[in-house]
Amino acid sequence: MLTRPVKSAWQHVRYLPLWSALVYSRGRAFERRSRALGKVVGWTMRWFPPARRRFDRELLRIFPDMARDARMTLCRDMGRNMGQTLFEIYHGAEFATRLSRFSVSGPGLDALDAARAAGKGAIIVSGHFGQWEAVRAVLRARGMETGAVYRPQTNRHYQRRLLAGIEAGGRPIVATGFGGTKEMVAHLRVGGVIAILLDEKYADGQRLPFLGLDALTSVSAAQLALKYDLPMVPAYGTRSADGSSFTVEFEGPIAHSDPTTMTRAFNDSLSARILQRPDQWYWMLRRWQGA
Repeated sequence: MLTRPVKSAWQHVRYLPLWSALVYSRGRAFERRSRALGKVVGWTMRWFPPARRRFDRELLRIFPDMARDARMTLCRDMGRNMGQTLFEIYHGAEFATRLSRFSVSGPGLDALDAARAAGKGAIIVSGHFGQWEAVRAVLRARGMETGAVYRPQTNRHYQRRLLAGIEAGGRPIVATGFGGTKEMVAHLRVGGVIAILLDEKYADGQRLPFLGLDALTSVSAAQLALKYDLPMVPAYGTRSADGSSFTVEFEGPIAHSDPTTMTRAFNDSLSARILQRPDQWYWMLRRWQGA
């Protein structure tokens, strides 16, 4: 086991590249700083062998016939998008002021307005696709501050900046685990709105199809929607070609049935988005591991 000083030093070392990139871009316009970090992450994804091999392993599960050149281009584009997304999350307060760059639509908005009018909460379900924080920024601007569920980071530097950025987009921010679930339920029961990213591997989840392959998937969002009679609305913030504007779409609520059927419906919804724009999804999640 690492001693505390060694562990602390290693956390500094791991954070140094990102810190350097953020410091280097200070003083520039928001879009230029975002693109700068995107380029750094995109370059790293393409040319850093461990990252590229992990990306290829996951991508080839779904696109086994994709040529190497196409995979490398997709790897770079995914990294660029994720770098920009990370920058925007770290600067969440500033990002939330850029609503003029958001195009917003979808029947889910009416369902959310209806739930609010009835004094009910709602559950927003999405994934690591495009800029998911754009969804919460839109809802906050419409008077529906939306909390979020997040996975705490082991590196204290990443954790500090990530949590501050997410909190800037709305509260409460609840950590995964039993304590976070209790806080989330309390928030929903008093009419609150919560956003959950459902595309991470969940060790105790059900084996449900995702992009055509079984993946361990949490059905807790659907269970909560059924238990408290809440709309479960898929929503996505797709990054546009210019890199700094977004199409934010709220799909119609998933029909209430049973947790498995509802969660499969969400998996199908997100899968369709990824197949249309594979560069927008974060392929590094080990989504099918253990299934």
